[in-house]
Amino acid sequence: MHKIFQNIAGKVDINRDLIFLLVIGGLYSLGIFLSNTFVNIYLWKQSGDYITIAMYNLGIYLFQPITFILAGKIAKKVDRVIVLRLGVIFLSLFFLSVLIIAEKAATYNFLLGGLLGIGFGFYWLAFNVLTFEITEPESRDFFNGFLGILQSFSGMIGPLLAGTIIANMEANIGYTTIFTISFCLFIGAVGCSFILKRRQAEGAFHFKRVLAERRHNNNWRKILNAHVFQGLREGIFLFVIAIWVFITTQSEFALGMFNLFLSGLSFIFYFIVTKWIKPSMRKKAILTGGLILYFSIYIILFSISYIQLIIYAAIIGIAYPIINVPYVSMTYDVIGKAWKAKDFRVEYIVVRELFVNSGRVTAIVIFMLAITLFDAEKIIPFLLVAFGLGHLIIYVFVKDIYLGSPRKKEVMIKEQLTDEKNR
Repeated sequence: MHKIFQNIAGKVDINRDLIFLLVIGGLYSLGIFLSNTFVNIYLWKQSGDYITIAMYNLGIYLFQPITFILAGKIAKKVDRVIVLRLGVIFLSLFFLSVLIIAEKAATYNFLLGGLLGIGFGFYWLAFNVLTFEITEPESRDFFNGFLGILQSFSGMIGPLLAGTIIANMEANIGYTTIFTISFCLFIGAVGCSFILKRRQAEGAFHFKRVLAERRHNNNWRKILNAHVFQGLREGIFLFVIAIWVFITTQSEFALGMFNLFLSGLSFIFYFIVTKWIKPSMRKKAILTGGLILYFSIYIILFSISYIQLIIYAAIIGIAYPIINVPYVSMTYDVIGKAWKAKDFRVEYIVVRELFVNSGRVTAIVIFMLAITLFDAEKIIPFLLVAFGLGHLIIYVFVKDIYLGSPRKKEVMIKEQLTDEKNR
């Protein structure tokens, strides 16, 4: 396995922990893509209203940042790999709960969302910190690109397999089957986590201090602002589009095909982006991806058919890799060059996620108020136009971020020492 990854990566150094972190990321992605999209549809079929779906997603994005803070404290006192296991265990418990509650899931929408949010919080805190620790600036684009490939591949086969299973079985049996498969995949991810090297951290949890670092570090402030707008778009797009596909087609298989086109194009373009977009091209790539992502909305805004949805899926499948690989890599590089990044890397990841989820929660709250005051079918297109600007606005904040040469580590260390003396 190591030789396969090394051949793909070329001159980039690949270690065992990086490989198994990618394996865990792949199992996680397959488990989530197989079932999570269909949880929204499962709840929609039980309730038939947007508020139920919005409350479920609100539960996710409220509990996720709270868990991030708790997970950060545990990571500093215990071990990041333990936190990763906790995340996968809670995700397993979520799917087990959906299996047990079954037809009453819509009644417990907020609680189920909260449980999933806790799982996401533990998992992503640990995964992001381990990504920061295991990768170097030279291997970061490869890691994020290859992880994107795994996610895209999972996005291709997961929803299509799930849609096929549901379409060919009685509804409840089909949903039970895919939730059970996801549960098993997360158990597999827990097993893989035992192969990772234990990574303990020392020192107190300085969450407030890193939050206040925005006043001293322009790069840090700008990347956090960018993450708020990322969250604003993700807050409603992650579930509204899936519901639209199902309403238009009344078919889980059609939703699986939608994700197949989206992830299939992403799969191809993650390969291309990983190989061709160099650090010097990151900002232009983020702008290009943001423009494509925003203007693709207008394909489905004024009239909607399944063909239009498929075209939309293909276009955003191209856009996401173009923006995500350079954006994620730039974020980690900003953190890597921030004040006391080595000691406070956990806190930096927690603060970043807090800002992403603040955007998501804001979007969902506005969405709920809007559809309460106005007709849902009429107001949702306006909300998509407004919040769809999120990824495009990211460029406004990242365009002035300057990181210097990633190879001049001695310069970075001198700057950090000077910065610490000044404070």
